[in-house]
Amino acid sequence: MPSSRPLAKGKITNTYINHFISSYPTVDWKADCTEDPSSSTTYNGVMDPMKSRVDPFNPEEQSGRQVATNYILNPSRLNEIRSEMLYPFYDQGGGGENIGDYQKHIKDNSPQITKDLDFLLPFFGFRYNYTWVSIHGFLAFSDGPTLSPTYPLTFPIVDYPKQSDPSFIGPFYSKCKIGELMANEMDPRRSGVYFRKETNLMERTDQFGVELRERLKWDIREGIVGSEWFEPRHAFIVTWKNVTFAGGTIYARKMTNTFQTVIATDNTRTYVIFNYKHIGWTAHTEAGGSSEDGTGGTPAFIGFNAGNGTRSFEYEQYSQTRNIRSILSNGYVNGFPGRHIFRVDEQIMPGQCIPEIDMAARKPMLTFAPESGNFLGGTIVNVTGPCFDLSQKLTCRFNTLRVPGAVIDRNRATCVMPQIYVTGYIDFYVEVDFSNDLYWRGKFLVETPFTAPELVTFPDNDQLQGEPQKLLINWNYKSLALDMNTAVSITLWGYRENTSTPEIVHLETFADGIPNTGEYTINPKDFHTRVKKMALNFEIGIVSVNITYPNDALGIPYEPIVWSRPIPLAWYLRPSWENMYGQSWAEKICENWISRDRLLNNFTSELPICPSMLEQAIADKGRFLPDQNCDKDGKVSNCYFHENAKHCVRSAMPTQSGAGQQCCYDMHGYLMMTMDDKWGGRPNRVHKDGSFPWNVASKVPSFSHYLHDIVPFLPCCMWADGQSQGCMTFRLERRASQNYVGYEPPAIATIFGDPHVYTFDGLLYTFNGRGEFVLVRSNTDRYKLDVQGRFEQIPDSLREVNATRLTTIAAKDSQSATVEVRMRPRDAQWRYKLDVIVNSHRIFFDRFPQKMQTFPGVTVYTPKAIRNQSHVIVMFESGAGIEVIENMGHMIAQVYLPMTYLNQTRGLFGNWSGTMDDDLVLPDGSIANADSSNNLDYIHNQFAIHWMVDERQTDEKGYSLFYHENGKTSSDYNDMLFQPVMTNDIRQIIPPNVTLKPEIVEDFCGDSWPCKYDYALTLNQEYGHWARYYQVQFVTLRNFRLRKIVTCEPLMTPIHGGKNTFKYTVGTTVAFECDPDFVLVGVRLLKCLASGEWAIPSFSDDGYPTNEAEWLIWNPAMETGCIEAGELAGNAAKESYKPVGIVLGFLLSIFNMWHIYTI
Repeated sequence: MPSSRPLAKGKITNTYINHFISSYPTVDWKADCTEDPSSSTTYNGVMDPMKSRVDPFNPEEQSGRQVATNYILNPSRLNEIRSEMLYPFYDQGGGGENIGDYQKHIKDNSPQITKDLDFLLPFFGFRYNYTWVSIHGFLAFSDGPTLSPTYPLTFPIVDYPKQSDPSFIGPFYSKCKIGELMANEMDPRRSGVYFRKETNLMERTDQFGVELRERLKWDIREGIVGSEWFEPRHAFIVTWKNVTFAGGTIYARKMTNTFQTVIATDNTRTYVIFNYKHIGWTAHTEAGGSSEDGTGGTPAFIGFNAGNGTRSFEYEQYSQTRNIRSILSNGYVNGFPGRHIFRVDEQIMPGQCIPEIDMAARKPMLTFAPESGNFLGGTIVNVTGPCFDLSQKLTCRFNTLRVPGAVIDRNRATCVMPQIYVTGYIDFYVEVDFSNDLYWRGKFLVETPFTAPELVTFPDNDQLQGEPQKLLINWNYKSLALDMNTAVSITLWGYRENTSTPEIVHLETFADGIPNTGEYTINPKDFHTRVKKMALNFEIGIVSVNITYPNDALGIPYEPIVWSRPIPLAWYLRPSWENMYGQSWAEKICENWISRDRLLNNFTSELPICPSMLEQAIADKGRFLPDQNCDKDGKVSNCYFHENAKHCVRSAMPTQSGAGQQCCYDMHGYLMMTMDDKWGGRPNRVHKDGSFPWNVASKVPSFSHYLHDIVPFLPCCMWADGQSQGCMTFRLERRASQNYVGYEPPAIATIFGDPHVYTFDGLLYTFNGRGEFVLVRSNTDRYKLDVQGRFEQIPDSLREVNATRLTTIAAKDSQSATVEVRMRPRDAQWRYKLDVIVNSHRIFFDRFPQKMQTFPGVTVYTPKAIRNQSHVIVMFESGAGIEVIENMGHMIAQVYLPMTYLNQTRGLFGNWSGTMDDDLVLPDGSIANADSSNNLDYIHNQFAIHWMVDERQTDEKGYSLFYHENGKTSSDYNDMLFQPVMTNDIRQIIPPNVTLKPEIVEDFCGDSWPCKYDYALTLNQEYGHWARYYQVQFVTLRNFRLRKIVTCEPLMTPIHGGKNTFKYTVGTTVAFECDPDFVLVGVRLLKCLASGEWAIPSFSDDGYPTNEAEWLIWNPAMETGCIEAGELAGNAAKESYKPVGIVLGFLLSIFNMWHIYTI
């Protein structure tokens, strides 16, 4: 952004933005300046809205906020208005009673009022369009906190919903009264509570709107890490001025506090600023405070409560402690002692340092952004946690790697992520002066080059060409610096695995000190003569862009770097390869790779078998997930390496040797195979996510996969003819698509509605227990799997409903991480429908790199098209999968198991044995009567209730896997005495005094028993609708998509020929043909029989030759091939045909016995 551009209307200059890009405070005001609204109340000869006592707007002229002349804010004015700690509040003007923002209706005997916000405010997972403003130092978003609490206060309320659990923001929650001004009070504004709301700030062009927007923006951007792109849209300011404590003597009324809360949101993120101007007292008398001066007792609560029994955040360093007065001298947000800032939309994240706390007694809060980075390194991580000093030495520790950091100010430090060969979440620590303590810690997500944001790209795919004329490089310049004049360098690096230790080596600097424009074009010919000899050992590489002079640009000693994904290097090395190998360089490189690959171990025998049909591949949630490079539901699905594919899937987890499976499907949903053409799916020697240990050759995420499985395809097939010797070897031997023969679809069980269960063997029953229960337990030497469900009582609507519903799933497989998927309260579903908790840590999937996340032994992902976290799939190493879906507050969970779990399962989902008779196995091994599955009382008391689980571990049931927050345990959910409705007669379920009639239910639900039961029980058609919907979806999935499909073995497409279809299902007739100048010999026509075998059709079928003589001419041989027409006659034909038959026979035997061939 050139700094010479004119000032924008209603905005600060680009030069000023560039000045702040490093996010380091540079405004030179004194933090302890005294604010006197009676002085300097003019600006440019008119009333200064940021300092005056007079409200700049009159209610009769509210439109003036939108139609005012365009106001231009310059940097010096922004510096001036930001030099005040308190945001403006007015006790004059504003029309009417001429009292500005002053809330006259808030009094000692009427302590709170309601305020409409006119926008939706995200707060702690919920969203509100109103607030209660209370004299007692809080803003509530539901019922206010109780006025007769016990001390110290504890939130959330564990007994919710028996007791109200309010949602509130509490800068100083204590019983307050309106105080009196001291004689020497410098701020003459009256005592009391002030409220001001400003909306649509992005569209505002009036002076006050522009100044408030820019002041908020830069106070927040500088005040808390991770807010560099924040643009405030709406804000409100609440000020408690000179409030005293309740219960004090008449002489204590001048013992007062003044503090302020500023809240700003962009409709997604919300930030809260607490400004503490003066603290004269700390506790009211009911909390044990002195009636003379408000000291002693239990001081005020400072923090946030989400409400509804969910989560809370107490600012422990000050709240309800003797240290509460030190809140005035700490914080230092924007340089102000007494200013503290938090991000509060989903989780509470503090933006200021935490001074001298008792580490053992309190959990330190480390805030850092970004929270993820490419394992290649170069990501600048901004950190807030301990209070820093410029003289201190800072160290950041990523897992076991330590890197030096730089202290920016008291609240912020920064360090650069090193290159680290791991993937997934790792421990992140901050150490001061080499303290080597582990107190300041968090979880940092290390992304692979394939999953990290693609910050360096090649929009024309020039990098994939063998001889491009140019190489156009784009990069996200904002990831380096907003200033497009900042000098950057572009570098090429090579990657190789010549030894067990992988290497990334510098090859070339393409540009040094060029402007940060985000685009640069390379002419490959300019570098062909400069290629170093050692570069010939590389076949793949990466391109980086970095700031050339980071000290000058950002004031830090290390450089931020953005990276491309792995790319081939033919565009760079082709002339050198030609000198070495001649014009057939591609063929030679392919031959070299084939020779190397043949020396490596077999990897295919462990791979899961590809399903024959796309619908099965999508439905197999335990073993396959979408391939991000060819995903029919993805934002971009170019399928570059699999032309004409509709969708590809990959195996979720690597095999023991680190390999991965890929299956691609054509537009008709049939498996594409390399025996037909080069575009089929291919098994991978290296899983794209790598495998542990990730720093060893052939195991590095993204790179090893690209080196062994992707880039060889280019010289062998993309830069050569598809039927060349190298390509034929690649697609028929080295990376041959695996046969679908032998694929077994998974078994599936489900739970939905109030709750209804289908076992793995298809038994349907209903169980309305309340508590935590075992759904699946497998506890054998080979596999250990636990899947549990929590059932909670259906919320009251018109009446109490004596039934439960599924609200949470928790699962663990052998040594894997524990994954919990929990339905959020309905009012908290505006952004995320489900919470996903892994090892007690909440994770989110709302940006692309985080759509798929890997943890020890388990992969968790949401489909690309899902943006609200309403659909979550959990995949374990054993091939077990769990799918959780939420719709309109109704949740379903489905468990998928491979054949290895046959006869090994217990729990509510039954013993999977192929028969329903032994489904209802109790923990002691006895079997309940499956014929009584329609008897709700029998199912409840004789079977299902016995699978209730708690924290006590037993061999039969395991232990509760659920993350119990806020001091809760399983006993807070488990209720053995809960008595649900035990009849299945809807005429008995529906009360006689309601308008709903059984006939209405019968007509709506048809033959769906779950629908009838849920509709009748709740009197709510929505419950019936979703029960029926989930039932239909499950039955369709089980009986059709996951049915065992009879197929015939694949038929290879003849070399120099083709076939009329790639189908292989029963009834398919395949006809072979040859290219021009080639003649077909062998079988011309085959038909797939119901037995799964190919056979020559009857000569009268389908209009083909009608007599035997014609048929013998049409179909002369049992082997099929295409030979050149000139070789058909005489012995030449026989000799030429013989090797064709041998080759085809050998290749077909490979595919028929895929599970034993070696590589």
